[in-house]
Amino acid sequence: MTVRRSVSRSTISRRSLLGWSGSVSLLAFVPVAARSATPLYKDPRAPVDLRVNDLMARMTLDEKVAQLVTLSTSKRDVMDADRAFDPVRASKAYPHGIGQIARPSDRGGAATANNTGTEVTGRWRKPAETIAFVNATQKWARERTSLGIPVLFHEESLHGYMAPEATSFPQAIAMAGSFDPALVERVQSVIGREVRAHGSTLALSPVVDIARDPRWGRIEETFGEDPYLCGEMGVAAVLGLQGPGKELAEGKVFATLKHMTGHGQPEAGNNVAPAPLGKRELYESFFPPFREVVRRTGIAAVMPSYNEIDGIPSHANRWLLNDVLRGEWGFDGAVVSDYAAIGELASFHRIAADIEGAARLALHAGVDCDLPDGEAYRSLADQVRKGLVPLSAVDAACRHMLTLKFRAGMFEAGPVDPRASAKLTANAEARALALEAARKSICLLKNSGVLPLAAGAQKRIAVIGPNANVTRLGGYSSEPRSSVNLVEGIKARVAGKAEVVFAQGVFITGSEDRSANEVLLADPVKNRALIAEAVEVAKTSDVVVLAIGDTEQTSREGYAKNHLGDRTDLDLLGEQNQLFRALKAVGKPVVVVALNGRPPSWPTVAAEADAILECWYLGQEGGTAMAEALFGDVNPGAKLPVTVVKDVGQVPFFYNHKPSAKRGYLFTETAPLYPFGFGLSYTTFAIGAPSLSAPRIGTAGIVTVSADVTNTGQREGDEVVQLYVHDQAASVTRPVMELRGFRRVTLKPGETRKIEFTLGPDDFSLWNEDMREVVEPGLFDILVGASSADLKTTTLEIA
Repeated sequence: MTVRRSVSRSTISRRSLLGWSGSVSLLAFVPVAARSATPLYKDPRAPVDLRVNDLMARMTLDEKVAQLVTLSTSKRDVMDADRAFDPVRASKAYPHGIGQIARPSDRGGAATANNTGTEVTGRWRKPAETIAFVNATQKWARERTSLGIPVLFHEESLHGYMAPEATSFPQAIAMAGSFDPALVERVQSVIGREVRAHGSTLALSPVVDIARDPRWGRIEETFGEDPYLCGEMGVAAVLGLQGPGKELAEGKVFATLKHMTGHGQPEAGNNVAPAPLGKRELYESFFPPFREVVRRTGIAAVMPSYNEIDGIPSHANRWLLNDVLRGEWGFDGAVVSDYAAIGELASFHRIAADIEGAARLALHAGVDCDLPDGEAYRSLADQVRKGLVPLSAVDAACRHMLTLKFRAGMFEAGPVDPRASAKLTANAEARALALEAARKSICLLKNSGVLPLAAGAQKRIAVIGPNANVTRLGGYSSEPRSSVNLVEGIKARVAGKAEVVFAQGVFITGSEDRSANEVLLADPVKNRALIAEAVEVAKTSDVVVLAIGDTEQTSREGYAKNHLGDRTDLDLLGEQNQLFRALKAVGKPVVVVALNGRPPSWPTVAAEADAILECWYLGQEGGTAMAEALFGDVNPGAKLPVTVVKDVGQVPFFYNHKPSAKRGYLFTETAPLYPFGFGLSYTTFAIGAPSLSAPRIGTAGIVTVSADVTNTGQREGDEVVQLYVHDQAASVTRPVMELRGFRRVTLKPGETRKIEFTLGPDDFSLWNEDMREVVEPGLFDILVGASSADLKTTTLEIA
């Protein structure tokens, strides 16, 4: 075996031997471990840390830096004319290896704020092509690079593996409304299985940002506004994707916790804008979901947020990523950058003069790899040689990335089997779970008695609206193997019992191209003609089902100045309100089916509709689930994971506000349109007053809270029993209430069940004036009920 040449002393200046942590030996630049027939790093029986040490001792500086670099649009460097992997081109372009490749299912690469013209539309690989690309890449990495280090592949998988033919589940905001963490874990387990079956080992999911501004276009990606709910759903998602512990099991994929932090309350609701948050607010509201996941799972990766907090962008915030994440919480995984975020430290935030300076800031803060194209970190080897970056910083980042690969079993993994992948992807089990998740994510907001419809009672059903005859999947979606829209779902449900007629009503936007940078509203003149046609259809029908809301263009990630996604107006866009009023004037019952990525702040519809089903984006089986809910085959049981405001002037409005907030306004009401945790049913429930296992506990004590819930109606249904806590008087201001428990239960008519919650120090703690987390003695309200606005109270003393 050939011995590798050492680095010449003449190529290393004296300055390059010095770094932030002092001097380093020249030998640190030279691979010192002797080559053997079976190196320790290739022994799967050896502990991961020893394998990493052995491998790093054999690596050159350039090989270490290569592990921190990712390829996205630069995948073209390693592909032939047919977009297949080309080992000859790869060896020429990346002689030191490749650390990571982004989204192998996407042939074109990801658009970013600095590259909005990237070809992404219609550039998906077929599943077998993706697997062939991955297998060819790994064969090259193992056989034609010096040390045989495999390539890490990552994919987007927010609510399904974002690639053709994969299963599309309900969007995150819809799943949050299910208030069912066990369901979230099952869904994410299938998502992880499908990602892994196509050769990727890292998923860029879940999002646990709390969302406090409905103007923000990314609210659909979150689990809502509450820290406790986001934490519980985040834990469930991570356990589903990667399982327990830090070693990746077969059929699992490592998760990435996003986006740390403050992302969900940007200034003026603008994506990536500064988050005007104090330190106590971070610890009390924005940190808890992240800390809970780090505490309770073996989370593999964390992604910083684009925004700044108190003048420091998250990708340059050493206090955030090192002191808090690694120091206070003990996280030992990889910190992966958001797409192009390192370069934006220079181009956007202006805290570095150039991209090389941005790389130094991010590396010092603790960001381990540069996504999606490694543009900043490609400079690190030269910067080390020039003495601008210490080798110890590169080593630390490389260690984290290699540890992830060893924990994933990548050094022992064989090629991906396309036949097995085909059997696992979008199979009957996955489709059934997608339907179950859609059913449990539907929230009934209003019902005058028109719902549920009775199949056959209406001879002619008008299904109208811009979201009726199209499957709305939401952002971070691809093209599922099959899907069902509302028209198709209703037709299947009433086949032979009623006639279903469709009318467009209006179009919302001029196109359905979700990747388009420019978004234009549809032509008002054409829409008015469509409204007239819809009215004529409604006149000849017995009931109108009106599907309105958003498109994947009107609420989305605004990742560039020419690719916007945030809004100032929260009401229906275009002529949708005109369509609703015209249909109401016909005099037939109008049932509104809301398909949207942001909370439905639609005051006219809320006041005048006969019934409203909030469906968010329900995934590929949404049409079937919506039809089942309309006809009572499914009894809606979801709740709102966000507060819905009446007017944008109320923003920000979240239920767990401080006592001094919400004093009121002239000429309008203070109350929201719908409160957090709200949701109706086709049956009725009674939740009794809470009782305590003890009226008084110590500051380290625990208490059991119990309450009876009874189905007082005539149908089986689901209720979400919610528990809130309020500190009556404290040394620092406290929210008016905080969610500290919830339980979704299914009850038959007349059935009663006792629900129990256990509360302990974590549920009563606060960050005091000295920023210490403590439990203070005092009186606490314990509130239990069906929503944040429908609660019964008892009092607990902590002495």
